[in-house]
Amino acid sequence: MPRIRTRIFQAWFRFSRPMTLGARGIVENESGEVLLVRHTYTRGLYLPGGGVERGETVMQALLRELAEEAGVQPDSDPEMVGIYSNHRVFRNDHVVLFRIPAGGWRACETDCAGEISEALWIDPLSPPGDATPGTKRRLAEVFAGGPNDGHW
Repeated sequence: MPRIRTRIFQAWFRFSRPMTLGARGIVENESGEVLLVRHTYTRGLYLPGGGVERGETVMQALLRELAEEAGVQPDSDPEMVGIYSNHRVFRNDHVVLFRIPAGGWRACETDCAGEISEALWIDPLSPPGDATPGTKRRLAEVFAGGPNDGHW
């Protein structure tokens, strides 16, 4: 059922928005770990984030999504890491990635409304096997000097 729901959601998104834009954050803790989330409607572990809604800036979307999905509120503007093409998922989709360092955020109320089934702190140099390929590439890029081909 989650796979059918995801396909319907993707089809609606493509129809309603010819170009999509998302924001994701690398949130670090004092132990050097990174926060990943598991959604209820799709497989895999992701960096927290989501789509930019009409009338929002990318930063507003990032702050909203971090609070909703992860209960994280940055203390200052997160550092932008890069902008990536996500054409493998949606044609004409892009993701803006930000970094929120340890000590640069605080916990806040979360309202994931059944969207997030799990949040976990992981070693960025050894992500779990079910972390998404894009998540693994970004962690390797940021924490191990891995390549950046511009694709999520």
